[in-house]
Amino acid sequence: MKVKDVKHKVTLDDFEHRLLVGCVNVARTMYLEQNKPTEDVDDLLFKIIKAPSKKVSVRV
Repeated sequence: MKVKDVKHKVTLDDFEHRLLVGCVNVARTMYLEQNKPTEDVDDLLFKIIKAPSKKVSVRV
């Protein structure tokens, strides 16, 4: 049985993006302190930081 590669798109404002980067970085620091491997967390952090941004017009 093959597992499907599912991708998700999330829309974040600037504050939410910075908060997410900070939280993942805290998790990475905890892994480092516990001498656990950080490759997966590093990959996720890299994806979040390098994700393309898009300007969205907001109608009020």
